[in-house]
Amino acid sequence: MSTCGLSRSGPMRIAVIGAGVAGLTTALVMAERGHAVEVFERNPRLGPGSCSWLAGGMLAPWCEMASTEAIIGRLGIQSIAWWRARFPGTVSQGTLVVAPARDVAELNRFAKRTEGFDWLDPAGIAALEPDLAERFGKALYFSDEAHLDPRLALAALAERLTSLGVAIHLGTEVVPEATAGDLVFDCRGLGGRTDMPALRGVRGEMVVIRSHSLKLSRPVRFLHPRLPLYVVPRGEGVFMLGATMLESEAQGPVSVRSMLELLGAAFALHPTLGEAEILEQGAALRPALPDNLPKVERAGRVIRVNGLFRHGFLMAPVMAQIAANVALDPHFNTELCYAHSA
Repeated sequence: MSTCGLSRSGPMRIAVIGAGVAGLTTALVMAERGHAVEVFERNPRLGPGSCSWLAGGMLAPWCEMASTEAIIGRLGIQSIAWWRARFPGTVSQGTLVVAPARDVAELNRFAKRTEGFDWLDPAGIAALEPDLAERFGKALYFSDEAHLDPRLALAALAERLTSLGVAIHLGTEVVPEATAGDLVFDCRGLGGRTDMPALRGVRGEMVVIRSHSLKLSRPVRFLHPRLPLYVVPRGEGVFMLGATMLESEAQGPVSVRSMLELLGAAFALHPTLGEAEILEQGAALRPALPDNLPKVERAGRVIRVNGLFRHGFLMAPVMAQIAANVALDPHFNTELCYAHSA
């Protein structure tokens, strides 16, 4: 995984604050390089309550290029191989993008903003997803994309860290400046806003359903005119539907409006989802900076990794690698990584 060069140094004592996907990937990158790492997480359990726990888990850099800065895609491409090497549950079946017949222009606009896809006709759609064969005349297929189950991936990262001798302290709230270690990685998301005041929370909502009728082998993005929807298969008929993106820091469960829009879009994708069972609903605040791009910054011995927005699992491995560069070379210029990938 190329990350713009690396200076070498001897083993260090590393503290990582935050055990979401940013913290665990950063801890793993440093532990794999032979450093003594400890992780501190304020929640009593790993995962529940965090935006990582409610994520879609799509490793879709080319699709993301259609709605965000190209740098997200250019850097995110590197993360797919990282996940494949460390999490056997990474599914490499690509992504399918479809739109209602009346909104096929949306599909054309999506295609113009990205790359790395093939156009499919009904026969091509049927070969990949037979249950969608009669519903769409055109689709985009991003064959090199992948997806994973975030909850299983977080558990796998924790298990790998434990095997490397990394202690994960749950229910332990610490602040970077008061934490022991040669270097401290602050990966607290919105919890780090005291040191990164530009951070804001962007509310995302999702619903998990089980269908006994619909079968999908890969994530499907549905360019619905009211709410673009993604449907991510979790196996055994379970699908995650997501996700809203609201400029709000309101806490609490999914709103009635969001639930109706998510389920309405799912029903438009395939009517059999009208008979699906609702298993779970949830909402979380994703940490974002004004430009919606992730950032690594250093202040003395504290290195902050934050602002992953809605690209947590896609961007965490590459941001962890950039953070490792910053750790081992105080003069490392993170802007060069962005420039080289633009």
